[in-house]
Amino acid sequence: MAGRRRGRGNNAQQHQAPQHQRAGPRGSQREPAAFAKSTGCDSQTPHNKLTITQARRGTPANRPVRVYADGIFDLFHSGHARALMQAKNVFPNTYLIVGVCSDELTHKLKGYTVMTEDERYDALTHCRYVDEVVRDAPWTITTEFLHRHKIDFVAHDDIPYTSAGSEDVYKHIKEAGMFVATERTEGISTSDLITRIVKDYDIYVRRNLQRGYTARELNVGYINEKKYRLQEQVDKMKETVRTVEEKSKHFVYRVEEKSHDLIHKWEEKSREFISNFLELFGPDGAWHVIQERSGRMLQALSPYSSPRGSPSSSPTRRRRSLSPYSPSSA
Repeated sequence: MAGRRRGRGNNAQQHQAPQHQRAGPRGSQREPAAFAKSTGCDSQTPHNKLTITQARRGTPANRPVRVYADGIFDLFHSGHARALMQAKNVFPNTYLIVGVCSDELTHKLKGYTVMTEDERYDALTHCRYVDEVVRDAPWTITTEFLHRHKIDFVAHDDIPYTSAGSEDVYKHIKEAGMFVATERTEGISTSDLITRIVKDYDIYVRRNLQRGYTARELNVGYINEKKYRLQEQVDKMKETVRTVEEKSKHFVYRVEEKSHDLIHKWEEKSREFISNFLELFGPDGAWHVIQERSGRMLQALSPYSSPRGSPSSSPTRRRRSLSPYSPSSA
């Protein structure tokens, strides 16, 4: 069975739509779906039996096709919503009634639920495709139930539903030509969601302990509580160490990057310095050219000098020796 819905104890009456709003499908969808009366449908509109062909062709606005879908609807999810969307859109003018089984019936025939019946009823009243909710719906649909709620067709996936000693609880509905099939959404179901939680049980317990839930609320023993809290501390330490390691790696990487950058710049500056040095002081460098030119200039500017030890070779002395007044000329 798919999900079934309900309202919340005393709050259920607060969601009860006015009588005139329960006459047909919700238009504005601003209000929660109504809860069905225990006496059934009280509409005064004549309710003639419809064939599927007539329903698909369309009906007058004041005579919507009343489609019923039932289920447990525990942990109401997108798979439930998609099934109800299909049921709502199976005919052009559909009034969708959803039946939700009680906790007592569900726990007896299927198993324990996560949500209470009131929570499940209330969840479905807020589904946009639902016009009316039947609380404490029967596990097997009876003829009396169909007449009481003036149901034209029953919507459910086509897979035989074996339960309560029957090979298919919808068999008599199918034989009466009142069954319309919907398709299940693969990959999502209440059982799948519960399996995920059970699989990661320790993670969720630790998370809720961290959020302030007590071990008593989580039905966790003293030893397990200490184990979970110790594991939480260990994980925090691991995360701190991991963070420090990451920061250290980043720091080392930056230091290496800076070192490589400095070495590269030093190599470039060294090559530039050596090149400039060779240009200035090398064999063909500017310094030798300057020295050579300076020597030539100094040589050009300085007086001519005789070799050492022969002062008489000076031109001045030679002129003096040739003077007529010198003693040697006499």
